[in-house]
Amino acid sequence: MPAAPPSAAADSDPPVSAVPDVLAPGQDELTAYGFGLTNAALRTTRGSGDLRKPDFAGSAARLERIAVELRPRAIAFVGKEAYRGPFGGRPMHGLQERRLGGTVLFVLPSTSPANAAVPYAERLRWFRELRRLLS
Repeated sequence: MPAAPPSAAADSDPPVSAVPDVLAPGQDELTAYGFGLTNAALRTTRGSGDLRKPDFAGSAARLERIAVELRPRAIAFVGKEAYRGPFGGRPMHGLQERRLGGTVLFVLPSTSPANAAVPYAERLRWFRELRRLLS
C-alpha cells in the first residue's frame, strides 16, 4: 500500500502492515509470515473493467482448493470486481457471508488510482478492519 498522505498520517491507529520487514521483489518469505498472494483472474489487464466472465473461469474452484488445502483464516479480495468475478453478486466491503471451508472471505476497496474517488481514510479503514479480524 502506498505511504499515507499527510491527512491520514495523524490517525491514532498504527499503519497497516502485513509483515514486519520490507521484502524485495523475488523474496519468497511472505509465506513465512502466514500470507500468500494469488489472482482471481489469471489474465493481466490494464484495469478490472477489461476483465470478462471467461477470465474468471475455474477461479471459484481454484480458490476453494486453496482454502481447503492451505486453510488460511481469510482470503481477501482487493476490489469488489476481484470477488465478483469468481462468485458473482454485488459484494460490499468487509466480511462476506460466503465461506470456503473454514476460510472467511473479505472484500477490500480497490487500491487502483482509478478508485481515487474513495477517500484514502475510507480505504485504510477496511484494511485496518481486516487486520483486526486476523489479530
